[in-house]
Amino acid sequence: MKSQNRLLQPFTLPNGSVLKNRFLMAPITTCTGYYDGTVNRELVEYYRVRSGSIGTVIVECCFIDDKGLAFPGAIGIDNDSKIAGLAKIAAAIKSAGSKAILQIYHGGRMSEPKLIGGQTPVAPSALAAPREGATTPTALSAQEVDEMIAKFGEAVRRAIEAGFDGVEIHGANTYLIQQFYSPNSNQRDDKWGGSRENRARFPLAVLDVAHQMVSQYADPSFIIGYRFSPEEIEEPGIRFVDTMYLLEQLAVRGLDYLHFSTGHSLRSSIVDTCDPTPLIDKYVTMRSTTLAKIPVMGVGGVVNMQDAELALEHGYDMIAVGKACIAYPDWADRIISQQKLELFIDSTQREALNIPEPLWRFSLVEAMIRDMSIASKKFKAGIFNEKVQDDTLTLAINVSLEIDRIADIALDADADLDVAFTTNFEIIRSRILDANSPHVDAVSGATTQSEAVKKAVSKAIAKSCKAQLLEEGGSLSEPQNYDVVVVGSGGAGLAAAIQACDEGAKVLIVEKMPSIGGNTIKASVGMNAAETRFQKLKGINDSKDLFYQETLKGGQGKNDTVLLKQFVEYAPQAVEWLAEHDIELSDITITGGMSIDRTHRPADCSAVGGFLISGLVKNINKRQIDVMLDTAVTDIRYVDGAVAGVELLNDENETLIINAKSVIVATGGFSANRDMVVKYRPELDGFVTTNHQGATGGGIAILEKIGAGTVDMGEIQIHPTVEQSTSYLISEAIRGGGAILVSQAGRRFFNEMETRDKVSAQIIGLPEKSAYVVFDEQVRMKNKAADEYIARGFVISADSPRELAHKLDMDFHAFLATLENYNLAVDKQNDAEFGRKTALRHPINQGPFYAIRIAPGVHHTMGGVTINTQACVLDSQQQPLNGAYAAGEVVGGIHGGNRIGGNAVADIIIFGILAGRNAASYAMK
Repeated sequence: MKSQNRLLQPFTLPNGSVLKNRFLMAPITTCTGYYDGTVNRELVEYYRVRSGSIGTVIVECCFIDDKGLAFPGAIGIDNDSKIAGLAKIAAAIKSAGSKAILQIYHGGRMSEPKLIGGQTPVAPSALAAPREGATTPTALSAQEVDEMIAKFGEAVRRAIEAGFDGVEIHGANTYLIQQFYSPNSNQRDDKWGGSRENRARFPLAVLDVAHQMVSQYADPSFIIGYRFSPEEIEEPGIRFVDTMYLLEQLAVRGLDYLHFSTGHSLRSSIVDTCDPTPLIDKYVTMRSTTLAKIPVMGVGGVVNMQDAELALEHGYDMIAVGKACIAYPDWADRIISQQKLELFIDSTQREALNIPEPLWRFSLVEAMIRDMSIASKKFKAGIFNEKVQDDTLTLAINVSLEIDRIADIALDADADLDVAFTTNFEIIRSRILDANSPHVDAVSGATTQSEAVKKAVSKAIAKSCKAQLLEEGGSLSEPQNYDVVVVGSGGAGLAAAIQACDEGAKVLIVEKMPSIGGNTIKASVGMNAAETRFQKLKGINDSKDLFYQETLKGGQGKNDTVLLKQFVEYAPQAVEWLAEHDIELSDITITGGMSIDRTHRPADCSAVGGFLISGLVKNINKRQIDVMLDTAVTDIRYVDGAVAGVELLNDENETLIINAKSVIVATGGFSANRDMVVKYRPELDGFVTTNHQGATGGGIAILEKIGAGTVDMGEIQIHPTVEQSTSYLISEAIRGGGAILVSQAGRRFFNEMETRDKVSAQIIGLPEKSAYVVFDEQVRMKNKAADEYIARGFVISADSPRELAHKLDMDFHAFLATLENYNLAVDKQNDAEFGRKTALRHPINQGPFYAIRIAPGVHHTMGGVTINTQACVLDSQQQPLNGAYAAGEVVGGIHGGNRIGGNAVADIIIFGILAGRNAASYAMK
């Protein structure tokens, strides 16, 4: 009780500032800022509702320089324009009665090129971080080091002007300040490197400039804290004795608190793993009298009062609380009233808890979402050994299962692993354990490894479920029973499964590939719809009739007009359906063939595919819908004029029978089946395809076997902008954002916003049969896909148009004239030369300037099986095949002779919902 009283009593810092209690909200990254690092209303409200009874709120780290972003959605304090937004956060926190502290940082070599406009990160030395795919940074010059210290000072000034009560200097998590102190990342030979004393100069200089700014612009009560990571695992690296040296030096210069950055407040050494002593105990023993005067804060593992009391007993003066404050905005009130809390979040309560959507999708939060589990399954408890194989090695993995959850995932303890492999494994392991499901997002840059681990866990679960079934007296040879089987796990299949489940059906998803997502995960541009709520909010005056007419024109008048009318009518409802399922497409752009901005995409302007699949999978997990991966549907059982089930073949060559009254085929098109493409369009032999390798037309074949009719099989679309060495599609959103197409001669040659078939034909007609997508920094800033292309190495960049022309081996006189003519057209909003009427957004005149070499590739097959407006599959006489439904690219007729960009995502969601609803209704009659 004594320590509890201490925790709740006011606490005075060395500078005389008084905190109402010893509890602080930890600075947890929300990834919620706008693309340019400014603050939005959602973020302000997030902090407002968590302020009040908790003594102090430490706001997530702000980048002090536009080359310092280490994660997407970061907020910035790199220029004065950011002050107004940050002031709203400070005011919200302080109005509720808490103190507001802002954490400031620079990512250094941990900054991602795709987040900083493709620029090379900066660091103390030109040494890449020891992780897979890490970029080698540019070493800061001595002058640039001085300038960087000044930028930290300017950030402190801005924090003062924004009304914050203090700043926390982020010297942890391997970011720039820690990089200067680390012998691993700092191998300079000037005064900023070499000896431990020299390496300490940078963090000490940052503290000094912070004091200077406080002396000049704030009163003495302004708080300065410092966050540090006590050790590095690398060799050479920071050891605890090195940290103690630095902290002693910082204490001499004056600090108001120190913040231990560890995963758990009582964590022991990550270097000396044989010593179980908590690092805080070592710190208390080793510190000098001077250092002991600086309060120290612990973080990690604090949910209830007894957790905080235990941390206090070990020597912490203050306690930072992270995940518990996300789950419980009124956490301090609950603790004060002596409630016993469990760390979980009801997945229906995101908006009620004021949790921003990007934070909701973050693995740290997913760890707390209880009802996303697969608790309805019954596992046979035990440890199941599976093999994990990525591109380079094979390892044993042990999956520990309890009766209703995945308890642990561990690699063979004898394995000789590199740091990158271990790091990526830990990330995917955490995601699976957090979601209690193998169906989670892969780790960026480690897709193959992630999918291997996910597959191993899926196999372990399958074995466990079989063992439990046998233990309960069941038979493996007896067919399983479902109401609806969905074949394919792209956007159409997932939407169909979710809707069918919500109608009360028992649903199974079968996917022949080893991972969920299908071709949808590669989608980039967005989802078309007219007369939506989001258009109205942006003042866009659109109509369904215009959408219909432009789609019909784009499809060369070959569209099935009945299906097209249904498509146009249901599109805005589908956008709302996604929003209701926490998949909000609120930003809007335009694609070729459209005259109005009606292409809906994520608010951060990122590619729609990964965002869509991630959100749909979360809904699949939430509903506990069964999924079989690496399993092909070999036949649809069609008995007495109706669907009776499906026959499956899994990757262990086992034949399985599933009884079901409805089947929804959502297997995509056949762009990746070269023989099938050439059968219908011989002239496309040799073209690359943007599609994933599973797009082979198998769904069309199994439906044809039960009598399905087909339509428009020869209508195959080639996309004009495909990076040829990787078959990677360059999103139409780049042109929709204001980019142009330029030939090798340096000239525009066609209206970039025409339909895909026409633009492709013009590129093929060029002597070199390729072209460049050319854009500037203004386009890049509004299209996150561009950052991905930069990171993948597709982009050639230059500071000036003349330099870009030189790099492209292009006549710079012609190129400069091209840009000048285009920019004049933009100024006049009249492209008289090529008749471009849309996406004349701004002149291409702000460096850096960018170019990507592209040529056409097979992209979409408009032909497929025939359906009616209920998504029922029709036979060759246009009669329904009872119980058979289809949605997505497996269906023909909707797009006619050419698909408009953005219509495919609308197609899969609209008809996926319809198929799910009607298949469930039919099965449950």
